[in-house]
Amino acid sequence: MARLGENRYGKAQIRLMKVDRTGDRHAVHDLNVSIALTGDMAATHLSGDNAAVLPTDTQKNTAYAFAREHGVGPVEEFASRLARHLVDTHDSVHGARVHVEEYPWVRVEPHPHSFALSGGEARTATVRYDGRGERVVSGVAGLVLLNTTGSEFQGFMRDRYTTLAEASDRILCTTVDATWRHAGPPADWDVSHAAARAALVEAFADTYSRSLQQTLFAMGDRLVTACDSVAEVRLSLPNRHHFLVDLSPFDLDNPGEVFHVDDRPF
Repeated sequence: MARLGENRYGKAQIRLMKVDRTGDRHAVHDLNVSIALTGDMAATHLSGDNAAVLPTDTQKNTAYAFAREHGVGPVEEFASRLARHLVDTHDSVHGARVHVEEYPWVRVEPHPHSFALSGGEARTATVRYDGRGERVVSGVAGLVLLNTTGSEFQGFMRDRYTTLAEASDRILCTTVDATWRHAGPPADWDVSHAAARAALVEAFADTYSRSLQQTLFAMGDRLVTACDSVAEVRLSLPNRHHFLVDLSPFDLDNPGEVFHVDDRPF
């Protein structure tokens, strides 16, 4: 007989913008919120009885209402507030996972109400709450970093399919997706996130790289050293390759100046 295993359901990618109109200079919070719930949900799967199911539309409405009633603030706090409400006020819901991405808008100075979207980078937070304890993971997604020198890749394994030439000086470019788990809440979520992001960027910039793996570990090491509340770091750094273009057919040299950007495959 078939047996129902672990399951969850929810509302993904709730797009939400909150405009803070207090004072003469507005502020915006541009969020993408995803909610997943677990609990006493066997009946809806086995017999179609929905008595224990909180509609996903209600979950969406709750996110909008909480943005109005409580504001947004640091995304870790917003995610925690949502997760705790969904579990603590519904008997059939035993656990909630709330993931939030925040897209940065930069003020167009000196205008108090005009903004420009700042690249593809997002601040992230994921909160898991089960009525007893909470697990908070902060992060950054889509942070593109590049060093024009200070990177090499040599001495690697070769087999019959290897054609890659060794590089003693290369461009190192990557898109950083990083998450860091907190052992406990920091004194200030915004300050903690800024310090963690700065540690990642600084480690990338000042590490002489003999491999992307070496750079990845240096970035994680710098973050856990700089942020006391962080217990664990996870990093994904795809290599965005830049290959030197052969200009010799045009009687031109190319002393490390013109590159073909090959963004597939990572």
